[in-house]
Amino acid sequence: MADGGVSQPAGWLRLWRALGEDLDAALSRGAARDAWPDAPAVAWLTHAALAALVLGAGLWLLVGYHAGFGTLNAAAAQLPGRLWQGLTVLGDERVAFALSLFLARRHPRVFWALIFAALVATLYSRGLKPLLDAARPPAVLEPGSFNLIGPAHRGESFPSGHSVTAGVFFGVLALFARRRAWRAVFLLLAVGVGLSRTAVGVHWPVDVAFGLGGGWLAVIIGARLARRSPLGIQDGSVHLAFVTLAAIVSVGLWFDDGGYPAAGLWLQLLCVAALGAALLGYAVLPLARGMRQIAGGG
Repeated sequence: MADGGVSQPAGWLRLWRALGEDLDAALSRGAARDAWPDAPAVAWLTHAALAALVLGAGLWLLVGYHAGFGTLNAAAAQLPGRLWQGLTVLGDERVAFALSLFLARRHPRVFWALIFAALVATLYSRGLKPLLDAARPPAVLEPGSFNLIGPAHRGESFPSGHSVTAGVFFGVLALFARRRAWRAVFLLLAVGVGLSRTAVGVHWPVDVAFGLGGGWLAVIIGARLARRSPLGIQDGSVHLAFVTLAAIVSVGLWFDDGGYPAAGLWLQLLCVAALGAALLGYAVLPLARGMRQIAGGG
């Protein structure tokens, strides 16, 4: 083949270099696309986090740890169970990883903030759950006395992990949103996921409030850490490592619906779409551009 052909070692080296340059250029464009959150956006999310934590603490101290469950669970039972299953899986960590694949290349600052926020939130949630090991509704209430949808989890109730995850994912989107209307939409989605955990009968409202509040605080801390340590934005290899991790975690959506079969098909579609988007954005299109560049002698 010609000297620039990719079948020769020098050609493959040039192609590899072209792929790296393509990713670095994409990250640079993406970083320029999104500004780091300004003070009003941080204050907005801080107020939401404090409101959730104060609400949770108030319920717990004034009424009791189980406060509000019966009322909310019974009210939620008037709506279709499929709705609550669809909402509750949005708090699945695998769903958050899959959704992040749609953002990673075009919005690397958002993706990097998600990574840091997730790490902070993991310390919060995974640290408190085994430490307190609070009993969930199925372990306390008589079967049939409340509406239960899906698995009857019994332990490690505080805080709600799904609420933490929803707080992190939608909280990051709210923090980077340029319009207040979108911030409100994202926070309402997080609240909807939190309420779904009471609706499906596996968490007390206090768990949900502390889950959302803790998740939103993790976003504030994580975004600040991401801004101070922008390695995942400036270094394509670091960025790609976390994208690969997100892709691996997303594969689990194809095999496991988390105990919510009504959402199973949607989870599988999300898995295919997220992995397809990542493959297209990080491999197929960059490879085609690199091949054209080498063929053209660029």
